Amino acid sequence: MTDPIRWGILGASNFARNDMAPAIHAAQGAEFAALATSSPEKAEGFSAFAPGLRVHDSYEALLADPEIDAVYIPLPNHLHVEWSLKALEAGKHVLCEKPMAMAASEYDALIAARDASGCFATEAYMIVHHPQWQRARTLYEEGAIGRLIHVEGVFGYDNSGEPGNVRNRPETGGGGIPDIGVYTYGCTRWLTGQEPDEITHADVDFENGVDVLARVSARFPGFSAHWVNSMRMHPIQEMTFVGSEGIIKLTAPFNPARFATARLEVQRNVHGRTGGATVTEERFPGVDHYVLQVEAFSAHVRDGAPYPWHLEDARGTQTVIDAVFSKAKTTGG
Repeated sequence: MTDPIRWGILGASNFARNDMAPAIHAAQGAEFAALATSSPEKAEGFSAFAPGLRVHDSYEALLADPEIDAVYIPLPNHLHVEWSLKALEAGKHVLCEKPMAMAASEYDALIAARDASGCFATEAYMIVHHPQWQRARTLYEEGAIGRLIHVEGVFGYDNSGEPGNVRNRPETGGGGIPDIGVYTYGCTRWLTGQEPDEITHADVDFENGVDVLARVSARFPGFSAHWVNSMRMHPIQEMTFVGSEGIIKLTAPFNPARFATARLEVQRNVHGRTGGATVTEERFPGVDHYVLQVEAFSAHVRDGAPYPWHLEDARGTQTVIDAVFSKAKTTGG
């Protein structure tokens, strides 16, 4: 039997405890072996489902652990580049939460460090591992909806009652676009394989130095896109790809199982302009894309198996984010 990839986690965040640590523990080919935290109380929440877990009292100590192959980094956004570089320097493979950097130019150092170390490093962009997105991409590439004309995406939630949340704090790299704009922007890029020619509109509302509502329009080669992301609206997740011959619509595209059952709907008007549309639906219950992400990462590290999201992909999404903020600044949004 092939030895599993031994994982450590830098930091005891709620998301790490509730989602990623259990995913690493459950994933085939992976072992949740160590945690770095100075809080014994927080460590107990991890040891409860991972008996024998080694707990280091500093990030440096975990990176020095010779029995750790890969690290997952769930730290606040402004710390991602620093600790990813340190992990690579320590010879560890790196899976870092998104956004992995706060500007596209910061990816250059990450890419250089990845290549110099011989380790694998990438952003934790879990949606590309989910079968609903893989199916949607296949349908698009097969021409199921004809020529793509427009993409409409919305992802929002309300954390207005949590002023201390890192997403509401500018000093930790907070904001709705870094947190969830990466999904509406990035999934459009990933499914179509296209980059935007221009951000044509960026109307962004700020509170306390972080964006809380963004209405963004973009022009891609051959199609347009409109995305809405907010940390001040009723929870919603939808992506719609409108073509010349049909529509692909995903509900719960970003946080399935937690938000709602992943559902992929394809609409086709087979009788012309006045005819009725045919609708087919596929559901994907019980799929944990966090587990799939860890398994894919571990298989890539161990066997060189294909992996669908690399630093260059993450850099492309950050380029869009940079352009959105630049457009909002120049237009007063």
